[in-house]
Amino acid sequence: MRHGKYPFVIGFLFVPVTLYVVFVIAPYAQAFQISMTNWRGLSAPQWVGFDNFRRLFDDDNFWKAVQHHGVLLLALPLITIAIALFFSFLLNVGGKSSGGQRQGVWGSKFYRVVFFFPQVLAVAIIAVLFQMVYRPNESGLINGVLMKLGFDPVLFLVRPNLALWSIIGVLVWQAVGFYVVLFSAGMASIPGEIYEAAEVDGANRVTLFFRVTLPLLWDTLQVAWVYLGIAAFDAFAIVSVLSVDGGGPDGATTVLAMEIYRNAFVYSKYGYASAMGVALFFLTLTFAALTLRLTKRESVEY
Repeated sequence: MRHGKYPFVIGFLFVPVTLYVVFVIAPYAQAFQISMTNWRGLSAPQWVGFDNFRRLFDDDNFWKAVQHHGVLLLALPLITIAIALFFSFLLNVGGKSSGGQRQGVWGSKFYRVVFFFPQVLAVAIIAVLFQMVYRPNESGLINGVLMKLGFDPVLFLVRPNLALWSIIGVLVWQAVGFYVVLFSAGMASIPGEIYEAAEVDGANRVTLFFRVTLPLLWDTLQVAWVYLGIAAFDAFAIVSVLSVDGGGPDGATTVLAMEIYRNAFVYSKYGYASAMGVALFFLTLTFAALTLRLTKRESVEY
């Protein structure tokens, strides 16, 4: 530091910045370049300009995947955040006061571990588990119970009107635990005196949640919405393992990552697949920017 802070800072940043440029920025730039070609993996790529992007506008599979992302962008964050907030409130503030501090329900530490458990499982393992849950016969967890009760089995992953929502259910189940922990950390940082003052003024638990907890957790909610939105633009592993024929039936569960994989590694259309990847990049970036902009508000200090 005696020779100046800038050489010291540059010395620490050089290696990580170099790695980031080589393994993140450079592949992004290469994807942009390949999207302007008709490269099929073996022959030399030929420059086609924006032709691949023009083809996207006439590609029914592309627009079907975008529609599914629209459903995911609404359903996944809303359902996950609502469930995670409910459980977080119960685990942190839902119990009785003790020594001037709000307590969670009995056994809240154990429940935190249970809720977080799906996060330690690989996504592919979760998809395989839910293959058994959704299995359309007596060996399926849900249909086995339904058939013993005298009901017909439900074809969760075969019926087009149920397939996407069945996959959304898996995504919610997999994500809730992380956001329970995230919101619990946010609630733990809220001073107990604020809850005590609200209770003195006659606030019940519902009022505490909507008038105290939610406003003070707004920044955490904003981050959660962006994370879940980015997850909604992915969902590749769950769809590829759990759906019928990789995005079926009849494209009812396809997503852009699935279409990119299919065009690149099944049809060998690497240029067109890269164009889809570029479109996915800008869709994700636009969503994150709009979310941060529209949900921006003055921070509440406490």
